[in-house]
Amino acid sequence: MKRFALAIICCALATSALAATKSCEELKAEIEAKIQANKVTSYTLEIVSNDEVHDQNMVVGTCDGGTKKIIYQKNDK
Repeated sequence: MKRFALAIICCALATSALAATKSCEELKAEIEAKIQANKVTSYTLEIVSNDEVHDQNMVVGTCDGGTKKIIYQKNDK
């Protein structure tokens, strides 16, 4: 029974560590790397507060504990 309780506690601690929030700049850099890997050359990534989001389809990430969003816009030539 002690091993079972220990396993539950370890799983809970691991889950909370995985759910740690990322900084907006760190997440933006990761998204930017993925976009560039897909050879997209003309785009804009912008960090905005939740109330500044007008189109949810443009949101590509959430950061700072859910208080900000990263929005993506492809710039056509």
